[in-house]
Amino acid sequence: MPDTRIRPIVLNMEHDLSPATLAELRRPRPYPAVSVLTPTHRREPGNAQDRLRLRHAVGEAKKRLEADPAITRERRVEVARQLDQALAEVDLTHAEDGLAIFAAPGEHQVWTLSRSVPERVVLSDTFLTRNLVAAHTAERPFWVLSVSADRVTLWSGGTDRVTEARTGGFPMTRPERNFDPERQQRTGDSPSTFRDEDTRRFLREADAALSRVLREHPRPLYVTGPEAALAVLDSAGRAAAGAVHVPHGGLAHGTPEAVWQAVRPLLAAEARRSADAVAEELRSARGRRDFAAGVDEIWQSARAGRVRLLAVEENYRTTVMDVGDHLEPAADGDLDAREDIVDEIVEQCLETGAEVRFVPDGTLTEADGIAGVLRY
Repeated sequence: MPDTRIRPIVLNMEHDLSPATLAELRRPRPYPAVSVLTPTHRREPGNAQDRLRLRHAVGEAKKRLEADPAITRERRVEVARQLDQALAEVDLTHAEDGLAIFAAPGEHQVWTLSRSVPERVVLSDTFLTRNLVAAHTAERPFWVLSVSADRVTLWSGGTDRVTEARTGGFPMTRPERNFDPERQQRTGDSPSTFRDEDTRRFLREADAALSRVLREHPRPLYVTGPEAALAVLDSAGRAAAGAVHVPHGGLAHGTPEAVWQAVRPLLAAEARRSADAVAEELRSARGRRDFAAGVDEIWQSARAGRVRLLAVEENYRTTVMDVGDHLEPAADGDLDAREDIVDEIVEQCLETGAEVRFVPDGTLTEADGIAGVLRY
């Protein structure tokens, strides 16, 4: 029996491409599993044609379904229905740089991507995931936990913003409680919400909920809140103990923009440190001769499982032809051109356990935009 669940639109900023989610996407489907990819635009004038381009791509998928004699009429009608439902769910007012629609008998999904994709329609027994994987890797997703005495909010972060994550029981809230003034007078304590045992218990519960989220969706974590709250999490919690602390109160009740501005300097500093570390590793590898550069050399090493660290400039793209034992630049109009070879390399490297880092444009000029440290 086919999976009869209808899958809602999924936005990459709000839902993590966890290992479990990726495994589910990659499992074999009853033929045909249809993947429709199309570039989109965040703003005018490019986005004016996005709806028309998307409809054309879905129309092309339906033509491919009609033309394939291996597909029964019943299954063709079902998959076409799933494509129509997916198309109706797309809200291009929130478009990013690419869109992927996956449809198979009994199911459909829509993913927005923060990385451009080639326009493609693929019929297979699995969905085409490499562009999704590369976009997620380039996004460098992270979590922000914002704590206060009466509310704990979880934010999902990416390249240029955060959004509130309503998952794992978050946001968590409780009524604020007044403290016993006689106790404060008796003990000489200054009023401190975070010395209250109920408050400490509330934060421990939030930490436990965070642990469950991180098990399913591991990401770097930043924690914002008053210093007293951060100290409680350090002493009583586990999940948040190793996080980067941002002593900034009020964000549990704040706006996404306020949270973004609070963590943005730390993210920028971390990106610089990461890029410097990658550059140093590449320099050392060049001296040891376990260095590869350029799309053809990296592609061959990735297929052999030799890449330990892959570095790619954030906007590096190239279109190539596979001529058997190496890649060559593709000419305009080549029907067999591979427009997403970089995304294919990224996915292949991740599959073989390599670390993949996206670095600022211009970092790898001497390596033509892509380089790697080899295992042997």
